[in-house]
Amino acid sequence: MTNYLNKSIKELNTLLKNKTIKPIDLVEEAFEKIEKDGLNAFITLNKEEALKQAKELENKEVDNLLFGLPIALKDNIVTKDLRTTCASHMLDDFLPIYDATVVKKLKEKNMIIIGKTNMDEFAMGSTGETSYFPHTKNPWNEKKVPGGSSSGSAAAVSSREVSLALGTDTGGSIRQPSSFCGLVGLKPTYGRVSRYGLIAFASSLDQIGPMTNTVEDNAILLEAISGKDENDLTSSRKEVPHYVDSIGKPIKGTRVAVPNYYMSETIDIEVRNQVKEVIELLEKAGCTVDYIDIPYLEYAIPLYQIIALGEASSNLARYDGIRYGHVTENYENLEELYKYSRGEGFGNEVKRRIMIGSYILSGKNANVYYRKALKVRNKMTEEFKKVFETYDLIIGPTNTNVAYDFGVKSDDALKSFYDDLLTIPVNMAGLPAMSLPIGFNHEHLPIGMHIIASYFEEEKIYKLASYIEKHLHLECNPKEEESC
Repeated sequence: MTNYLNKSIKELNTLLKNKTIKPIDLVEEAFEKIEKDGLNAFITLNKEEALKQAKELENKEVDNLLFGLPIALKDNIVTKDLRTTCASHMLDDFLPIYDATVVKKLKEKNMIIIGKTNMDEFAMGSTGETSYFPHTKNPWNEKKVPGGSSSGSAAAVSSREVSLALGTDTGGSIRQPSSFCGLVGLKPTYGRVSRYGLIAFASSLDQIGPMTNTVEDNAILLEAISGKDENDLTSSRKEVPHYVDSIGKPIKGTRVAVPNYYMSETIDIEVRNQVKEVIELLEKAGCTVDYIDIPYLEYAIPLYQIIALGEASSNLARYDGIRYGHVTENYENLEELYKYSRGEGFGNEVKRRIMIGSYILSGKNANVYYRKALKVRNKMTEEFKKVFETYDLIIGPTNTNVAYDFGVKSDDALKSFYDDLLTIPVNMAGLPAMSLPIGFNHEHLPIGMHIIASYFEEEKIYKLASYIEKHLHLECNPKEEESC
């Protein structure tokens, strides 16, 4: 089996331009690896169409960096005539009639969609275990969770089944699995990437973003999917930078803040020590690094539970057995149609979140909980803005620990929320943030570092991340651990 998908975007582009390889070589390699690995990273494969497209591209000019490259899409991003399930029985036979804006942009680049990746049902979860389908395995250790909700995208890229994927991030769902699987995963500024065609979980928090093996590949893919979209009124008109220009630039003089909250004893000691090594690296490079306090971070979990679950209950109300989704065969009246269609279509975690969200938004509770949570969210956002008046970036661990065994947190509905303890504040404020691999623990499981910037300053993230990546020499994959 070939290993072209181990290579970077630019390396593959050179090979395609020189006719050393053809798009069909990459597509066939992807499907061979998917079949061999057995990671359950994909729910639906696009094999027939992908092979057909690859053949057609042989006679076209390679006119951009992403031309002919395979890519995987999280299964909550709609794709015309390609099944989109959100990993739920509710949508297990849904064939969209249009493409999401990000999908249109990828197709304009002549990228090849390999398939739709596994995930937590309706993006609700942090381990991939809430999927209606067999859960995704972590390529570094198949007994460990890959993280969630973008579990399939993370596993597919980490194992080099594909070299590029899109995930979505509502409270950490790109960054957390990227950390667990040793990837570069970026949640863009809210509004940087169109959400048109993304099946909503929590509309004020959701963002689509790139998941890759290198910082430069991440920058290339983000640029391709970014920009204003008239179909998404929350998308920004700000000009999209050429993010790759930030790669390799000097970082001397960069002002970096490390929240004490992110380095508390709640964080595993090996994770903290790995971050401290990076801090030493940055200080030697001429960066100023200060430990600071940021008020309101400790309220991240309850804020998320109120705001995200409230919005989720509203967004998922449309799945009623009439307008969208699964329709029960066991009903005698309208009430039973609603009850049984939703009861059969949704899994336990989704039902739990809908019920909590409905309670939060009902009657006086909307004032007691939801509107109060919005006020605290605004307070947290203002505190982040104050930090960025003095500092260029905020760093810390992505997660409190590394990947853990399946089933460890399935006995307690609250436990999985704490996987996103350090990532949720970023979504609350709408900031851009990246998880970058910085090393391994004693079990050789990846450790991720969080890099957060102010609004629309993804270039600063890429500049710092590319420096760290270059000096840590972590270019390796779980199938070739001896190269790490």
